Amino acid sequence: MASVRAAREAGAYRVELCRDLPLDGLTPDEVAISEAVAEGGPRVNVLIRPVDGGFVYDSSMFGIMLRQISSAASLGASGVVIGALTPEGDIDTHSCAPLVELANASGLTVTFHRAFDRCADPRQGLRDIIAMGCDRVLTSGQAPTALDGIPLLRALNEEYGDRIIIMPGGGVNLSNARTILDETGCREIHGSCRSAGDISDPSLIRAIMQSIE
Repeated sequence: MASVRAAREAGAYRVELCRDLPLDGLTPDEVAISEAVAEGGPRVNVLIRPVDGGFVYDSSMFGIMLRQISSAASLGASGVVIGALTPEGDIDTHSCAPLVELANASGLTVTFHRAFDRCADPRQGLRDIIAMGCDRVLTSGQAPTALDGIPLLRALNEEYGDRIIIMPGGGVNLSNARTILDETGCREIHGSCRSAGDISDPSLIRAIMQSIE
């Protein structure tokens, strides 16, 4: 749990807990969730993504996701991070809505992850995410990095920022975090903090936190 401790020491508000980060993250096991929560801070948001390979899932996968959300809640997580698309590239509201409902009923916050960046119509997609009751959306503005996605991030925040938290993520680092927030008007930001080479070192996280205060 060195990464969680590093985030706490650096002053981060929350962590997104996952495994297999090179695969863009998969759901961690129950032991990892328990250990992260036991650290006593920051708040732990658990990624709910059972398999690699895109964001279109069959009904059996959504059954697994429901169980993973229940498990995360029982282990003391503060939130979950979800997302799924239809084969046509729309937000899969039919299948995601029960996930959001369960999370809300369990007292968990809900972040819709970067599956959003692959949806066909970002504005309609964001309206669907809002209608489901998600608290925030993690997005690079449908660009390779959040820095590249500033125009869409700014537009979405101006149009919908009073209804949902727009959280830029993707390629966030010490040199661009302040610029991304200033240029988009967003008030939260997400970074993997891998560029320092050792995520257990809080220095990079602390530097980013200081740069955006």
